[in-house]
Amino acid sequence: MNSRLMNFQFDQSPSGKWYYISADGQQHHNVLAVRSFPVAAPEEGIALVDIDGKELLWINHLNLLSESLRAKIVKAMKQREFMPQILKLYGVSGFIAPSTWDIETDRGRTSLLLKGEEDIRRLSDSVLLVTDGHGVQFLIRDLPNMDRFSRKLLDRFL
Repeated sequence: MNSRLMNFQFDQSPSGKWYYISADGQQHHNVLAVRSFPVAAPEEGIALVDIDGKELLWINHLNLLSESLRAKIVKAMKQREFMPQILKLYGVSGFIAPSTWDIETDRGRTSLLLKGEEDIRRLSDSVLLVTDGHGVQFLIRDLPNMDRFSRKLLDRFL
């Protein structure tokens, strides 16, 4: 295991800002933890960057870190990211866009406005990215394992 990954500190200040102290003791404030591949490989390729976007540390995979350090970095990334996952579709207002979708996400039940079919992007055979009328991106991580009714509704838009 890379000793550089073992000897750094990453924590949150009382003001809520994240800071990083490198293995050689250099301190950096207002640090962000950024995923390189948030959809395809969310636990790989994590960068700690300063306020100007300069990379301070590259982490190949989260499993290289101690449990407490990994938890802090995941918390920092979740605070910065907002991409709810669609788990189920209850219904749609119509099959011609614009349409309103009644959905269940990993953050609760809500609705989204789909302005056009082009706002649904297929990232792989099983992953879709849906952008609603307000610019919020919703992720469907495992299309084949969604319930039959949800897949049937989605098929009308794909």
